[in-house]
Amino acid sequence: MKELVEVIARALVEKPDEVVVTEKKDGDHVTLELKVAESDMGKVIGRQGRIARAIRTVVKAASTKDDIYTDVDIVE
Repeated sequence: MKELVEVIARALVEKPDEVVVTEKKDGDHVTLELKVAESDMGKVIGRQGRIARAIRTVVKAASTKDDIYTDVDIVE
């Protein structure tokens, strides 16, 4: 899932080399923290959070195949 978030985020931002995704596992719960450049925050979040919601939806759909609960947090 980490690679999926990286690919999506790098396609959206102007500074793809500053995209960092960290993964924290706790049993069957995985939290992915997405960090991008401050100037690219708006592009990853989108208007009214639509892009962020879409990223979370895609990741959750992909993770259900592996019976894992995955959450995506966008951090500064």
